Amino acid sequence: MSETKSGKHPKGLFKLFFIEMWERLAFYTMLNVLLLYVTDFERGGLGLPSAEGNEIYGLYLAFVYFTPFPGGMIADRYLGYRKAVLIGGLIMSAGLFLMSQGETYFYYGLVGLVVGNGLFKPNISVMVGNLYEPNDPKRDAGFNIFYMGINIGAFVASFLSSAVRNKFNWEATFLVASIGLLVGICILMFSWKSLERADRQPEKSADDTGFGEVFLKILLPALVFGALGFWLSSTFMPDGPVRPAIVGFLAGMIPIVVFFVRLGVTAVEKERPGLLALLPIYVAGGTFFMVLHLNGSAMTQWANDTTARDIPAPSLFQQDGLPSYYGNANEDVPRPNLSSLVVVEEEKVARMYGQKRMDHETLAAVLAANPDLTLEEFDPLVEVTQLEPDKAAIWQFSTAIYPDGQLEVVEGTDAHGAPTVSVNVPEKLSADRRVALMRTGADGAYPTYVVSQATIVDLYDNYEERFGHPPEQLPPGEWVQVINPELFQSFNALFVVLFTPMVVGFFAWLVGRGSEVSTARKIFYGLCLTTASLLLMALGGMFSDGGHAKVSGLWLVGFYGIITIGELLLSPMGLSLVTKLAPKRLVGLAMGGWFLATAFGNNFSGFFGGIQSSMTPVNFFLVLAGITAVVAGFIYALLDRLDAAIKQSTQ
Repeated sequence: MSETKSGKHPKGLFKLFFIEMWERLAFYTMLNVLLLYVTDFERGGLGLPSAEGNEIYGLYLAFVYFTPFPGGMIADRYLGYRKAVLIGGLIMSAGLFLMSQGETYFYYGLVGLVVGNGLFKPNISVMVGNLYEPNDPKRDAGFNIFYMGINIGAFVASFLSSAVRNKFNWEATFLVASIGLLVGICILMFSWKSLERADRQPEKSADDTGFGEVFLKILLPALVFGALGFWLSSTFMPDGPVRPAIVGFLAGMIPIVVFFVRLGVTAVEKERPGLLALLPIYVAGGTFFMVLHLNGSAMTQWANDTTARDIPAPSLFQQDGLPSYYGNANEDVPRPNLSSLVVVEEEKVARMYGQKRMDHETLAAVLAANPDLTLEEFDPLVEVTQLEPDKAAIWQFSTAIYPDGQLEVVEGTDAHGAPTVSVNVPEKLSADRRVALMRTGADGAYPTYVVSQATIVDLYDNYEERFGHPPEQLPPGEWVQVINPELFQSFNALFVVLFTPMVVGFFAWLVGRGSEVSTARKIFYGLCLTTASLLLMALGGMFSDGGHAKVSGLWLVGFYGIITIGELLLSPMGLSLVTKLAPKRLVGLAMGGWFLATAFGNNFSGFFGGIQSSMTPVNFFLVLAGITAVVAGFIYALLDRLDAAIKQSTQ
């Protein structure tokens, strides 16, 4: 008697559960800090402007959801599922390792993650389905268990990324994620034989949409349109409101949209209603994921800039609140002692220090202007893990020193006209010193932090103007302890785990009462909840005084609570409708359309994150709420047609 018929889930399910849990742990460990790392200018990040950092985030997430489309076809026709998952996992682990080597290999690492994810993500889900017979009633429960592994990994990732970067540095976070992925790959290798039933031999069918056909009709036109859009934007609108890379991606989506519209319009009469009904489902899915995946862009920026994070927490998940935290901090938050700061006139010098990339000439100028400073020297190759705790605490305030004339300093302005500085290290250039700038007080020596004169005005003069008295100052060398902004992302995964049985139970109760809610109507309700979550944030924006005051983290908790219920209504229902509305021979292609719609929305997550700072918080969230409300109204107007199409497709 097989396991599936004996009432037990297949043993392979729990092996795939742990493989996926480790992969998602690695994926979200990196993703949670991606935007923070590329825009950070205080803790050794890349220091890129917000718009550029959000562009990287949005394009990365867009391509992460684009590559499963060809990746699934490659597994079907050439590799099989186990090999695809194995190869994809190894490529992703290699990509994360490259990211851990610093900015020189950062972008190569992102490409590796995109390619590897395309092979891993779609095919491990297919393997779960293959463990069950087609009509096995335990299949849905099996996917629920598998989905739990995804969210356990995502939940733990926020705490892991926070702890690792607090204790070590940004690059260590990527290295730990790479190792986590290898753990999942080891589980796959040890389970290779037992997962054979979840695999299939690569095969081609006459009924399949050929890979060559997909390339010629979808991928090649998308590539041509994307390149053309990027060139036109770079040539004629290089400083336009939408960055060229985003324009290129959106242009590349045009032939894809045309393909799926024509697929429905030209279908035979029996298949046409279902295929046309998929189009508004794609719109709903793309809109929802545009908002949900703001969690790593706009919502993380909100957590970093506008959320009061000076709350009690285990020390592992706390970090020093560095100067940028205090500009809009509340009245009762003490400011750093002036002696903890080294004031320089040029913003460029302060940013070089914050990004941990200075040259000898700049260091000499700072020392000459501040003769009371002494240096704590470190071996430039030493790892913080090799240091005693007291030395490790000082090392966090140290900066690498490079030969003169070698660093590339890129200066610009952000949406508010404030200066931005990014310091790039040429490939193969190594630091020849690492130093911390020290002062000595009554209790001994302590590390200092370099800031510009404009920061001093923001922290002290503006405080007195705002509150009518000078700020309380911390003792020299001490900083307010704040929790990491990425920790708030864990609430989405936590609420998925907590709310799933409640939502499932609620709709089962409605069915028992004879008040079943249609799948299409659940999608409509999901969009309504998404709109409500954004309206809640707009209300929080009112209390932030246009971003000039920090507000409680409970606004973010409420946002994630509401949108998670929307996710449970919309995301699985969208996937379900794809399988119901598409003809069996086109289910794979239609599922690819769902992933592509998600990619489209993800790109807009980066775009809106990039323009967030140019709008007041209230206006920003109201614009997003307006977009989702319009799409919700669009779905509501089509409910009867969608229900009819579903009924016809399932007969």
